[in-house]
Amino acid sequence: MVDVRALVASVMQDRDALEEFADALIDRAPQIERDVARLKKSPGDREVTADLFRGIHNIKGDAALCKFELAVRIAHPIESLMSRFRAGDLPFSDLLAETILLAIDRLELATEALLHRKTIDHLHLTALLEELDKMAEGSTETIDDLARELIERVTGFSPVGGEAAQASRMSDTTEIRAEASADLQFFRTLAHQFEARSPLFRGRTMRILRLALETNRTAGNLVDPLQLEAAIYLHDVGMMFLPETLWLKVGRLTDDEKLALRNHPGYAAGWLQRMPGWQGAAEMVAQHHEMPDGGGYPNGLKMAEICAGAKILAIVDAFESVMLKHIHRGRNRSVLRAIAEVNACDNQFAPEWIAPFNAVIRRSIEA
Repeated sequence: MVDVRALVASVMQDRDALEEFADALIDRAPQIERDVARLKKSPGDREVTADLFRGIHNIKGDAALCKFELAVRIAHPIESLMSRFRAGDLPFSDLLAETILLAIDRLELATEALLHRKTIDHLHLTALLEELDKMAEGSTETIDDLARELIERVTGFSPVGGEAAQASRMSDTTEIRAEASADLQFFRTLAHQFEARSPLFRGRTMRILRLALETNRTAGNLVDPLQLEAAIYLHDVGMMFLPETLWLKVGRLTDDEKLALRNHPGYAAGWLQRMPGWQGAAEMVAQHHEMPDGGGYPNGLKMAEICAGAKILAIVDAFESVMLKHIHRGRNRSVLRAIAEVNACDNQFAPEWIAPFNAVIRRSIEA
């Protein structure tokens, strides 16, 4: 079995080297994503093939210089696969593309976690390395089957159906119940006003609403659906009380900017608290950035102190954010990569709600 701890030991002793690698990865990962997308459209393009091979090779070289053996071990089998593709031994299938992107995702998550001295045990890196090695040595006929095995071991989900179909299903809107109150209609109007501030947000509210209500239903409707619906509409409306330059910013936020953003749940929650009948929704909005380990905000609540609706909202909101967080790179996350990233954040979400959420996503993928 691969010893992941040994693979990160050297770089953990040299924080400057780790930061240097992280800075290089920030530049290289988006280009790799773009090259993969281009190669899926034009697999015979030799120039794009060379660009993608070079990008992976450069990550491997950066990692070797920084003594980051884990990154070398991730990049090397991908480089071997690209060499075989370049030589005509392998087709550039959707599954091969998804494997490359998933591996780069895991490398980004691991690098970020190590920078902040957090655990990487939950990233399934041993499985990733073992399956990448199998793929690098696998026959042409078995590559797609090996890719499926890798994706399922790392993410917990089998890659059934096409990415476009999955994205389409996840974008389906949920019909608002005919008996919805005037309050809910007003809340929905405010949510749409928030969405209108950026084309990136278009359809966001209804995607989150569908996921939240289905997750709640799967668990037996433990949360009042009307209160949950109101919380979905208003949970981010407080952003509109902050400068747009802050909450529409692309790239890393400064510590001061992060502190300012922490005020947004309080605005909408305070509003709901003053409206008769919406106390449950107010609590969900106020707590949707709290975390079971106490590392969230604004009050550092822990597991038992966080209401169930806020736990659902935290998961579906994070899933949507992961799908869009690299939109400035020119592409969305696939559903599989997004759900894998959410599941990897084991200290951020309530485990009792991850299982029903996963069930909703699995039904969507397998439908």
